[in-house]
Amino acid sequence: MTIKSAPPNHPKVEHGRIGVLLINLGTPDAPEPGAVRRYLAEFLTDPRVIEIPQWLWRPILHGVVLRTRPKKSAHAYRQVWSEEGSPLAAITRRQAVALQKRLGADVRVDFAMRYGNPGIEAAVEKMVKAGCDRIFAAPLYPQYCAATTASALDALFAAVASMRRQPALRTLPPYHDDPLYLGALRTSIERQLKALDFEPQRLLLSFHGMPKRTLELGDPYHCHCQKTARLLDEQLSIPTDIAFQSRFGRAKWLEPATDTTLAAYPSKGVTRIAIAAPGFSADCVETLEELEIRGRETFVAAGGERFARLDCLNDSPEGMEMLEELVRRELEGWLPAA
Repeated sequence: MTIKSAPPNHPKVEHGRIGVLLINLGTPDAPEPGAVRRYLAEFLTDPRVIEIPQWLWRPILHGVVLRTRPKKSAHAYRQVWSEEGSPLAAITRRQAVALQKRLGADVRVDFAMRYGNPGIEAAVEKMVKAGCDRIFAAPLYPQYCAATTASALDALFAAVASMRRQPALRTLPPYHDDPLYLGALRTSIERQLKALDFEPQRLLLSFHGMPKRTLELGDPYHCHCQKTARLLDEQLSIPTDIAFQSRFGRAKWLEPATDTTLAAYPSKGVTRIAIAAPGFSADCVETLEELEIRGRETFVAAGGERFARLDCLNDSPEGMEMLEELVRRELEGWLPAA
């Protein structure tokens, strides 16, 4: 059978490409209260994040939270903002560029943020317009949580819901116990520990906190964090502890809390520590301000002597090698055979 070419007046339609979309949480457009307020308004109205009835939450959000928190958060962002802008956005952008170079012309790599810019819907539309009829979305959260992973996928599915010509979709599963991830963490942590000018007595693994209610409702996040910490501890020579940071509101959160743990160390004879945040794929305000600045202050005020915050995997060689292998594995059957 002879396949005829399209008629002369047929509109040009780009197709046949594969898109890889890296997704992270998000960031305000500027370290200013107005920009932070817009960002928080989007973030804190997500029902995956705030799991209480909206009629109860909205008066609190608009009457208290959005009136007080933006100024405080803007101060935190200003302390870590760089010439590239938000650290999270800048690093995620670099990860996308590095991954594009590693994967080559067979795919189109881009990045998006669940909240703020660049948004997921705009990124998906851009990919489809460029001819990507197969899209692999990679939420960069090693440990699954409904408030992060599921929320990102909600936005992805909503982005294609109104499309007449929808792309085929694949998504990255949690990789909290994947040997590729654990190996990259081990290499990165050991390299950074070796470069320190002191020997830490303990390595604290700090994960982002979640309300304890999420565990009781069946969210696997706490278990995923515990497993990552246990498997990583088995591969490192330094003793490790686990803690959870970034508490918000009055609800009971996962414990032990990072700030409480840091404050208690010196009284237990632990005065030299390193801290790592393996649940974050890129450094951000939670690692650069909350841990590096406030965490250090808490530890030193309690009598601590030496403190080192270790970088996340970011776009390091070990981090990018891990990400490339994870993506190639999930794209099997889509990418041309080697």
